[in-house]
Amino acid sequence: MMTLTQLRILYAVARHGSVTEAARELHYSQPSVSHQLGRLEAATGARLLQRVGRGIRLTPEGELLARRAAEIVGRVDAASDELAAHVGLQAGRVRLAAFQTVLSTLVPGAASELARRHPGLELNLVDVHPPEALAMLRAGQVDVALIFRHPDTPQEDECFRLSHLLDDPLHLLSREPDQRLADHRDSLWVGGCERCRATLVATCARAGFSPRIAYSTDDMVVVQSLVAAGMGVGTLPGLALQAHRVPGVQATMLPGETRQVFAVTYGEPPDPPATAAVVRMLQSLAGVLVSSGR
Repeated sequence: MMTLTQLRILYAVARHGSVTEAARELHYSQPSVSHQLGRLEAATGARLLQRVGRGIRLTPEGELLARRAAEIVGRVDAASDELAAHVGLQAGRVRLAAFQTVLSTLVPGAASELARRHPGLELNLVDVHPPEALAMLRAGQVDVALIFRHPDTPQEDECFRLSHLLDDPLHLLSREPDQRLADHRDSLWVGGCERCRATLVATCARAGFSPRIAYSTDDMVVVQSLVAAGMGVGTLPGLALQAHRVPGVQATMLPGETRQVFAVTYGEPPDPPATAAVVRMLQSLAGVLVSSGR
């Protein structure tokens, strides 16, 4: 039996003429898209795609089904939009798991605006690190996870769908302005827990030294307070500095040291209307947050 997901994939492939581009649009992996197309061919008993050189094209049967898929997908999306508008998101609950700095900056504004626009929508929040947030999302304990990724972060499972929110640059904290990492190769450092200090260690390694970590804390206020007291130097992302700033601390942005922040949902699209509304609100306010914090 054909599924809506398979028809949505075929429609995307027809529009883009590429499995890769269709996968990118739908936030699937390329192997997952190919697998679903294979299942669609098995369900229909027809060959839908044909390889041409390094690309693909639809067979006549594929073109026929793609046209029908466009109609079906369009009608389903329209019905979903009409239903969401009719219900007005006057009821529903979204459970959100996120890390501390985004809970201190982006989420409060989004929660306030959601409450204003959709007073019947209940938003539950939990403060956890990204790995735990993804585990809760996979287990169905939350509906949205806010995470950050570094360039070397391993790829998530293909069932996770990531929506980019913002880029969050890393800053060097000291008592002097316009400092470089190399200026502090012999300094004492304030680092996070064993798991959280990995970014600091990797950043310093790229600058050619290993930091002497004298103090360990994941509290962004304590990090700044120790630096302000002259106990050492440290690093914090921009969101942490927007959430709280201790007087006497100078922050210097480190070029090329940026983490990306994403809203993550799980499973096949589309998301429930309430979940989609939360993600859209986060995306909308993330741009405002970036502009105000730079």
